[in-house]
Amino acid sequence: MGLIQKQSISGTIYSYVGVVLGFVTTAILYPRIFSTEEVGLLRVLVSYSILFSQFAGLGVNNVTVRFFPYFRDKDKKHHGYLGLALLVSLVGLLISCTGYVVFKSDILDNAEGGSDLFAQYFYFVIPLIIFTLLFNVFDTYYRVLYNAVKGIIYKEVIQRVLVLLVIVLYYFALIDLYTTVILYVVALVLPTILLFLSLIYNRQLFIKPDFAFIDKGFAREMLNVGFFGILSSFSGVLVMNIDIIMVEKMLGLSAAGIYTVTFFFGTLILVPLRTMGKIGSVVIADAWKRNDIKTIDEIYKKSSISLSVLGVLLFIGIWGNIDNVFFLIKDEYLPGKMVIFYIGMANLIDISSGINPQILINSKYYRYISYFLAGFVVLLVVSNLLLIPVMGIVGAAVASLISKFIYNMVKLIFLYQKFHIQPFSIKFVYLIVIGLSSYWLSTLMPACPNFIIDIALRSMLITTLFLLPVYFLRVSDDVNRKIEDVVRLIIKR
Repeated sequence: MGLIQKQSISGTIYSYVGVVLGFVTTAILYPRIFSTEEVGLLRVLVSYSILFSQFAGLGVNNVTVRFFPYFRDKDKKHHGYLGLALLVSLVGLLISCTGYVVFKSDILDNAEGGSDLFAQYFYFVIPLIIFTLLFNVFDTYYRVLYNAVKGIIYKEVIQRVLVLLVIVLYYFALIDLYTTVILYVVALVLPTILLFLSLIYNRQLFIKPDFAFIDKGFAREMLNVGFFGILSSFSGVLVMNIDIIMVEKMLGLSAAGIYTVTFFFGTLILVPLRTMGKIGSVVIADAWKRNDIKTIDEIYKKSSISLSVLGVLLFIGIWGNIDNVFFLIKDEYLPGKMVIFYIGMANLIDISSGINPQILINSKYYRYISYFLAGFVVLLVVSNLLLIPVMGIVGAAVASLISKFIYNMVKLIFLYQKFHIQPFSIKFVYLIVIGLSSYWLSTLMPACPNFIIDIALRSMLITTLFLLPVYFLRVSDDVNRKIEDVVRLIIKR
């Protein structure tokens, strides 16, 4: 757990710096500077680029995490694995970009209001597909080299600073909307370039594949993992973007803009999971290589309870300040209030399950994650089709909650049946009681005249009410150690 703890802490710090920057742009500036349609446009460009770039990867990132331990050999330049990954990605990129252009009419047709705006910037998605794909390849390569933090810094911090600068230029009317979108795309592309330059600087850019190292049996197994990796990774990305795409298609860019801003608050809960999942998947892959179930079980349990503590605190902190949230954004975003609640609950379910996707995808049962995700996608699409016409954007959030609950239950049951491991204990009951009690007590606090002061005082109250019983009941040893580290640091100062 040492490596996971060290990189998770560093990665989480940088991730939350990115969250603060994202909060400033998405929650504060977007609603005040752009129309809801323009916000929807920026989000839809990203959603389509993520979707098509994930398919373009042809499952190579899953192959990287699972098989790189066998390639790892610095003296032999890791047998040129990066070059092999890039060759596979190039093939996928040609297929993906061709598909995006061929299906242009299907992507644009039948969309509600705002489709003309998207049509103007339709081809801006192609460079985003290319550089998103390359970023994923380089970032995964760095992760298997036990450096998950570098990609986080470039994407969560540097990229968001650049996006912020672009928004400021637009706000002061120094650039028009067209130039804004161009510079926005450039900001999204830059982390890939930085990762590439970093690989050169660190002398890790080994791109001459050692095909002799891969025998027929090994190649067959890699192709098998890659095929199911396409299904799982594409389904996973579809899950993360299908709601915004369906909202845009069924309700229009304006509704997509409202959903984008309110959805952001619900996703804050997932930040710790993203960081731990990145480095955890590499450590778990190595543990599977040794067939070390005990280590995997330990990581599973510790990650689940530690992440749940952070997730519950973030959820009650956000919902406890829900009225203050809408002091920050315009009244026209109020239809998305319950989106924050339902997306927050859905992500709380995700984070409480720990890193079970990483456990499953690196095991001999890796195929099943593809089946589960495919079922998840079907469930999500069907529930969106049923609920969006009835409940609007809130229906998309409810669909996510229902689908994620079923999906996570299936994974939990499967892992328990196959490996007799599961993350839950009586400590989760303590955590739920503590969370509900802390939230209820915080509602007794009268509202302050100034909403900024209210956010600060209410957040401090919730944090204190929550962390004190968590610490003294020793709900999470990892969280306790972190609290003790912080206290020692304060005392020394």
